[in-house]
Amino acid sequence: MDSVFRGLAVYAFLFLIFRIAGKRTLNQITTFDFVLLLIISESIQQAMIDSDNSVTNAFLLVVTLVGLDVALSLVKRRFPRLSKMLDSTPVVVIEDGHLHRDRMDKERIDESDILSAAREHQGLERLEQIKYAVVEQSGRITVVPKQQD
Repeated sequence: MDSVFRGLAVYAFLFLIFRIAGKRTLNQITTFDFVLLLIISESIQQAMIDSDNSVTNAFLLVVTLVGLDVALSLVKRRFPRLSKMLDSTPVVVIEDGHLHRDRMDKERIDESDILSAAREHQGLERLEQIKYAVVEQSGRITVVPKQQD
């Protein structure tokens, strides 16, 4: 039973850390981010298993972590306000061509990130061509172009 509590504690800790790190962290993973993720998983392993290296304990931890993830998804579905708190909400960073610098700073994105998403998804070249740019819950930037006259 100790492993279950350790697994729950580690899950809660990692959830909090990644929530603080922001949604952009998980969307645009770099080689450095991947290496960091591997190091984190290795460092956390000992905290979860303690001295019990049995297969049974490993299975119990996997079931605990996946079960907690499923339970959280069900709770978030039942309580939308909790979902907004845990997963955040989409953030409009450009509105009718106007940059919301305060929101961009909070989401840790800059004009080049927005222009990159605009080129990649819409073929747009300039900020003036953008009606809306939104940082989604996943960290992806959605760009809505202005209508052509």
